[in-house]
Amino acid sequence: MAAAAGWKALSVTASGSPPPDSPAATAPRRSAPRTRPGPSPDIAGHTLLCEFREPDGAGWRVYEDLRRRDGAITFVADHGDSVVLAKTAEPAFATAAAPYLGLSLREIGMSPRDLLAERLLAGGEPDPEQVREAAPPLGSPPPAPSRFSRRPPWTTFVGNKAAYDTQPVFPGGDTRTYHPSQFVPEIAGRVERRWEGILGEGLPAARKVMPIEPAARPAGAAPPSDDNPPEYFEVIVFADPRLRGEFQDKFIVQTWHRTCEVRQGRMARVVYGHTYPPFPPRRAAPAPEEFYRALLRFAQDWRRELGDMCEAALPDPAWAAMARHAFAKELMVRPGGVYPKYGAVDRDYAGSEYDGFQDIFTMSVGANLEWGRFEMARAVIDQYFGDYTAADGLIDMRGPETGQYGLTLSLVARYLAYTGDGALLLRHREKIEACAGLLAQLHDEGLRLPASDPGHGLIHGWSESDSCLAPRPQVWWLPYFGNSAMAVRGWRDLAQAWRALGHARPGVGLARPAAEWQRRADRLQSRLIAAVRAGIRRDLTPPFVPPYAGARLTVWESLARERPSPQRWAHRPYCELLQPGVLPDDLANAVIDCMRAYGGTTLGVVANMERPHPTGRDILGFISYGYALALLRLDRIDEFLLFLYSHRYHDHTPGSWTAGEVAGLTGGMPLFCIPAQQTIPLLVRWMLALEHPDRDRLELAKGVPRRWLASGREIRLDDAPTRWGRVRLRMAGELARGRAVAEVVCEGRAAPAELAVKFRLPPGREVRAVRANGDAVPLIGRSRDTALVATGGRRRFELIADCR
Repeated sequence: MAAAAGWKALSVTASGSPPPDSPAATAPRRSAPRTRPGPSPDIAGHTLLCEFREPDGAGWRVYEDLRRRDGAITFVADHGDSVVLAKTAEPAFATAAAPYLGLSLREIGMSPRDLLAERLLAGGEPDPEQVREAAPPLGSPPPAPSRFSRRPPWTTFVGNKAAYDTQPVFPGGDTRTYHPSQFVPEIAGRVERRWEGILGEGLPAARKVMPIEPAARPAGAAPPSDDNPPEYFEVIVFADPRLRGEFQDKFIVQTWHRTCEVRQGRMARVVYGHTYPPFPPRRAAPAPEEFYRALLRFAQDWRRELGDMCEAALPDPAWAAMARHAFAKELMVRPGGVYPKYGAVDRDYAGSEYDGFQDIFTMSVGANLEWGRFEMARAVIDQYFGDYTAADGLIDMRGPETGQYGLTLSLVARYLAYTGDGALLLRHREKIEACAGLLAQLHDEGLRLPASDPGHGLIHGWSESDSCLAPRPQVWWLPYFGNSAMAVRGWRDLAQAWRALGHARPGVGLARPAAEWQRRADRLQSRLIAAVRAGIRRDLTPPFVPPYAGARLTVWESLARERPSPQRWAHRPYCELLQPGVLPDDLANAVIDCMRAYGGTTLGVVANMERPHPTGRDILGFISYGYALALLRLDRIDEFLLFLYSHRYHDHTPGSWTAGEVAGLTGGMPLFCIPAQQTIPLLVRWMLALEHPDRDRLELAKGVPRRWLASGREIRLDDAPTRWGRVRLRMAGELARGRAVAEVVCEGRAAPAELAVKFRLPPGREVRAVRANGDAVPLIGRSRDTALVATGGRRRFELIADCR
């Protein structure tokens, strides 16, 4: 059937490394170079900070562009190689004259409609700057005490792969072992107007910038300009990437610090530190050479750790940097780089009671696979099935989430499709099949219910892990539609994987369970669609789609009238209903319209659905990516971009990019969790290259902002893994010539049957026609802006869109 598209081209192995022609083996294995060879970087006008020599004899000079607040730090070796560390900075304070787009928090919180989203989408594609200014940023002081303001005020953390812990970094650059304000006390009074950033295009070095306000400058000083550089205090903090020196405690992160005052394009004052304050005469502040030698090692090691990522170059480089930074954060929070952790720093959520949380596993495997980090995905799968999954499929975690079992099966199948590594799946075959069998057992229980029962034939079970801790956890043992939707996707994908693996190793008995899972998936999908249609309340406008079979109250009605409410965590089953892509488009659109109208979104992101209150409403930082995926699939691109922008600006701290599990609209700091952090990597990958779940089709550039093609700058994605092999995409607008161009190269052993390449032109332009390799191709999609290319086995395509 169509669901097997793409698998016919897969080669797998059951007993060792991926076969020579598998997607994993044929893809180029890239490791980031230790240094950047080639022409010397432009350091004209930069300040020489120091020189040092490495143990291998290589001499290095360190320069910094102090003429600009975000000037790069550049290392140049005697033999000509170089390492350039760009700097970023974003305001960590509200910049709008008034937040909330003219609305009050009471209006936002008490309206079931997403009023902020409606205003931001009123003109079509949202403006990212307007989205940023719609609410105060995370990490800024809340206007009044809130549940977020009681939490620790750290805004980011540093760490490394080797250590078993992390080190929080506070707004002024303090850690819990080193305070830069001891040495430069002037920064203390400037923290609330700080800028935050990182170094090296996503590397995990924290940067804090406190501008020196005009009132603090000498009388008569000119404003900043090229001839009169900006003046500021700056703190840089990073963790040594290795365990070094006499102290080898794996729970202590050794940190490096630089605190400086920059005036008139020069270092007026600079202090270096290492982990602790000086203790003379035995512990002295490090010399500049020690700091920069450690910074060079930091850059080289992290680029090597992240060197297997597929490359993206975008008109706004922050998006690719955010993806890279998310994977760095994952390595920092996982002890030894692999052991799972939900949070960092504090008991919530770094305690062991959260380590087996299924969302840690599913987000990690999904994000790492999409960006080509196969070794990391393999390690996570091996560890989770080895240590956290029992022989009967149960996990070592309170409250197993029923829907996440289905997603687990789907991701296992995707791992095989991307890597061809059947040996890992066969090693854990018993436990993988037990997970599928657990869902089958729950399915059978649903089938035994009377046909008159709304939940007949559906999978009952907890959707949210926290359900199990309630006084009456059975209240949430329900036929949530998301449970069944995820099971359909999991069974269907795993059946395809088992069939492909069975061809590689006949006689191991994989065909029989594959056929059973396929049969169940088809039967359950039909029942699910019928149950969703039957449950819709068409007396409301728009119609209300309940999160489980048999519900008649809207979410807010249930929360007000039912104690406890079975819809308490409705956000999760809604997202899990949309993510698998098993509903027909009309139903998927109805679910999204329902969520937007009945308290299900905030700023276009899934809301943490709760009883309405006059102090605003919250953003759900994790879980919600399934909703965004549905927006993209359904060609609701303006809404997808609003989700993307809102998640970046209102679920991440500005500049330091620390994501919250649940974030409010009034500033303050939410609790960090790594699944929320890995949302942006998934969205950025999908907006550039998205596999249709059931058709033999790859969709390209589907979610790119219109302003990117208007800019004329290149949109590029290299070596993106798919179930057909690696793919390369180049796209740019050449609007002065009345056209936009794209190049697509399929580098694997097969190509999808269809390529759908979208040209999102700026307002006032439309796609009139597209030619692929000189041949006219049809246009599809809601806006008729997508070229549908039948590949016919060809691997390289040049597309020209006429947009005169």
